[in-house]
Amino acid sequence: MIVFSVLRHDPQSAARSAVLATPHGTIDTPAFMPVGTLGTVKGIAPDELRGLGFGLMLSNAYHVYLRPGHRLIQEQGGLHRFTGWQGSILTDSGGFQLVSLADLRQITDDGISFRSHLDGSAHHLTPELCMEIQMALGSDIMMTLDECPPHPCSREQARVAVMRTTTWAKRCAVAARGRQQALFGIVQGALDADFRRQSARELVEIGFDGYAIGGLSLGEDKRALLDMLEVSVDELPSSHPRYLMGVGLPEDLVEGVMRGVDLFDCVIPSRHGRTGWLFTTQGRVLIKHAQYAKDEAPIDGQCECPVCRKYSRAYLRHLYLSNEMLGVRLNTIHNLWYYQKLMETMRSAIQSGAFLSFRRNFYEQRRHDAKSASYAELVGVGDPMAAEGSKKGKDG
Repeated sequence: MIVFSVLRHDPQSAARSAVLATPHGTIDTPAFMPVGTLGTVKGIAPDELRGLGFGLMLSNAYHVYLRPGHRLIQEQGGLHRFTGWQGSILTDSGGFQLVSLADLRQITDDGISFRSHLDGSAHHLTPELCMEIQMALGSDIMMTLDECPPHPCSREQARVAVMRTTTWAKRCAVAARGRQQALFGIVQGALDADFRRQSARELVEIGFDGYAIGGLSLGEDKRALLDMLEVSVDELPSSHPRYLMGVGLPEDLVEGVMRGVDLFDCVIPSRHGRTGWLFTTQGRVLIKHAQYAKDEAPIDGQCECPVCRKYSRAYLRHLYLSNEMLGVRLNTIHNLWYYQKLMETMRSAIQSGAFLSFRRNFYEQRRHDAKSASYAELVGVGDPMAAEGSKKGKDG
């Protein structure tokens, strides 16, 4: 099981620092989980991931169920032994992934019938099978099966999704009873505040080891995302970890932490690395741009990652334009380092009672990045009243 201990609350927001202890290690939160969908973060070996400072990785039960299969992994000693990753693992149930298979799946009260995107084979995923798969994988934290409605969706679609998510969560809780693995429930409700509150309250009544906020970052605007996040967190107990699923731009992480989120995951640092988008303290760098052709500077002059210590922007641009595998690896390593250091800096700011000062400085450094500047304007950084809406959550 897991043990979650809150160490410090920020005095001016809902941000908090804590420790999450699992059978495979202890994680300081707020924390970011790299996404190893198939048991690996693309191009990065497990020991490299640990060397970057990560102790918790996400894998996807849906994908490894289809290939190579949960029973094979169980025979190999579980996901930790199979992958060589000795840190903690959280497995996502696959409900979110099945949103993208609208033409290949059918949802009923019993579960989700779908055809594999790999070979077209037919499958029926129930809450009980979802738990069977994750138990076989041996993850430290399992997720309940949920129905994630698409964006946009009707109010009726949102209502049905909440109803099924609660019903399936109850079935997952029964199926997982007696296991040492932790189980998190997932809040749904689309962009309807009432349904979000209902979903959260029903999950808390069932009782889980932690609570996730799902169904966001599906195309809604940032204001709607933050509003639904606040509504959801406000209904969740401060004694348990809160996990915002699949939301992961640097600005999202900062705003999520300020609103009381403890855990995040997203493919952005690795996927953006593969497409040449690099994150820095000053904002984003698109390495293919001609302005970097002769640039001898590192990606980020304030970064001490292995890439910035050794390689220039000019060399990384050359690797990217030449489609060299090394370029993808170096870009991914840098982005993951940036994310880990961002979380570490936020934890330090919370512990020193200076999170809002950190937040202002974060946006000030990135003022020349148009997307970050737009985000700062949206959340009113610099406005003394901006934090009022962020002091959410039942933190006493």
